[in-house]
Amino acid sequence: MSYLEFQKQEVTNLSVSLKQEFIRTNRLGAYACSTIIYCNTRKYHGLLISPIKELNNELFVLLSSLDETVIQHNTPFHLAIHKYINDYNPLGHKYIESYKNEPTPTLTYRVGGVLLQKEILLVEEEDRILIKYTLLKANSKTTLQLRPFLAFRNIHELTHANMEAKTKYTSIENGISTQLYQDFPHLAMQLSKKNEYISAPDWYNNFEYTKEKERGFACIEDLLTPGYFEVPIETGESIVFSAGLTPIKTNSLQKLFDSEIKKNAPITNFENFLRKASQQFFSRKNNKTEIIASFPWPGKWGRDSMIALPGLTLALDDLQTCQDVLDTITEEIHGYMYKNVGNIEHSNVESIDTALWYVRAVQHFAKHSSITNVKKRYAKKIQEIITAFKSNQSDIITMHENGLLYLNHADKALTWADAKIQGKPVVPRWGYVVEINVLWYNAIKFALEIISDKKFQAEWLPIPENIENSFTEIFWDDSRNYLADYVTENYKDFSVRPSQVFAASLPYSPLKDKMQKHAILEIIKKELLTPRGIRTLSPKNPLYKGECKGTIQERDIAYHQGSVLLWLLAPYAEAYLELHGKSGVTEIKRIYNGLEEALFTHGIGTFSELYDGNPPHEGRGAISQAWSVAAALRIKKLIDNFEHIELTKEKK
Repeated sequence: MSYLEFQKQEVTNLSVSLKQEFIRTNRLGAYACSTIIYCNTRKYHGLLISPIKELNNELFVLLSSLDETVIQHNTPFHLAIHKYINDYNPLGHKYIESYKNEPTPTLTYRVGGVLLQKEILLVEEEDRILIKYTLLKANSKTTLQLRPFLAFRNIHELTHANMEAKTKYTSIENGISTQLYQDFPHLAMQLSKKNEYISAPDWYNNFEYTKEKERGFACIEDLLTPGYFEVPIETGESIVFSAGLTPIKTNSLQKLFDSEIKKNAPITNFENFLRKASQQFFSRKNNKTEIIASFPWPGKWGRDSMIALPGLTLALDDLQTCQDVLDTITEEIHGYMYKNVGNIEHSNVESIDTALWYVRAVQHFAKHSSITNVKKRYAKKIQEIITAFKSNQSDIITMHENGLLYLNHADKALTWADAKIQGKPVVPRWGYVVEINVLWYNAIKFALEIISDKKFQAEWLPIPENIENSFTEIFWDDSRNYLADYVTENYKDFSVRPSQVFAASLPYSPLKDKMQKHAILEIIKKELLTPRGIRTLSPKNPLYKGECKGTIQERDIAYHQGSVLLWLLAPYAEAYLELHGKSGVTEIKRIYNGLEEALFTHGIGTFSELYDGNPPHEGRGAISQAWSVAAALRIKKLIDNFEHIELTKEKK
């Protein structure tokens, strides 16, 4: 067996297999995604989902699915499975023998005496899906029939039967080229072997996407099939199907598949799976390198990118990619503002903390690069950021005389807890917000470290001491022995939440008492820590929601009221190891090793956006989240660094 493999009993059990999803990306923004049995349960599922240049580079589902039928003695055996409004049809999953994730998603079907293997991969740096069929065994003449289903619609929308779709096609080498609507590119579908194409355009109606139904969204779609391909296949023979935005020489398909598969060498351990998963989040085009926050509803989120960046790059000793991403976002931050661009479920938010997370990412980078390089590239932008915060030119945020930042509006979602309902934050965090002010203090101290200008030093040196004197007085409570989450003029919120961890984890913290830092970790460990990450709210709180499911409103309420976020484990591990040293490594290794189990659920081979606060901590939200994968990689790097130091001491 391979590292991530599921046998017949698991794959044919729909209650199991429909929860398990795979994702493959091409490093240019395109992706392929579905359940492991290729029954699409989301409108975001599809075999070729590409950004279309002519349509504002938005993502569009082109090839939704490809149905296979094995024909022997004029008898068809349908291998596909779809969910319609009233039932599943056909029931091809019953023929599946196994699924394995490596080196690429692979299904093996057994139909009587036929053993057929199906492998898919997305070509790197090209919008093309390849599906390879190998007839491993057959007792008689076998024909393979392939029927494509086309959507040609935005990932956030659904398509329905209409008269505007163009069903005409152009014959190309071993296939066809079709363009359903004006302004779309043509989709070229070809086989590596000469075949017969039967044109039979037809709408299949009432596909039902169960995940969208659960989430309270529209979930019914019609898909157009233009016809189908039929091709004889011999025992031991492989045939490659290609769908791409441009035609290809079909005699090169097998060679292309083989060369691409070599880039996906089999993976046999947890760490290497994390390394592979990390690479899917990068998009490199137009001389920019960006981090895609999540799949299957990708979006560019500045805050998420900056939080994820150190784990996705520096934890893997990839300084160049880290620098490329920082250079890209440096051009996009103006003052302290960066407009997050989210997905369909969330409003765009003018996040107040993205610029501070940017400074933190540069601080991580500085540990691996020369101070000269850091000063040259980022010192000016960091000075611009902290000066903008200090200027008090916006009514959104004010720096008070005590040096702390104060968010002025209770009705704006400006921090990382940014879920909103009807334009109002679910968790109204305003006033003095704990992580905002810890990040602010850290940013000033780092700026003083890299900016040597005398005038700058004279202006900014007194501010950190001022913050130190006021921070503990405002946020700390001796009777509770932990920090408030936020403080307004008339109220202190002492809900047990995780943001206080940054007061213990950041290199520069206004909280100087180590015993207080220990107390913070203790309350987090006692009430928030789970095997999948850290809860956003203590179960002891009456507002706690242990499961993040239901309508979008129900999920948004639960998101920051108890759901588990894996990314918070990274600062927790930083703080724990800083305070406990060598004696803390065993505990952090336990946490890290416990994450491996999550690779086998929800997003196969990756980590989810969030997990339920209640056991068994089921994966929710996006099936693959950049900052979740990044956190695990950072934790592994922290462990390795500690063990390397101890090994060096022993040798001496």
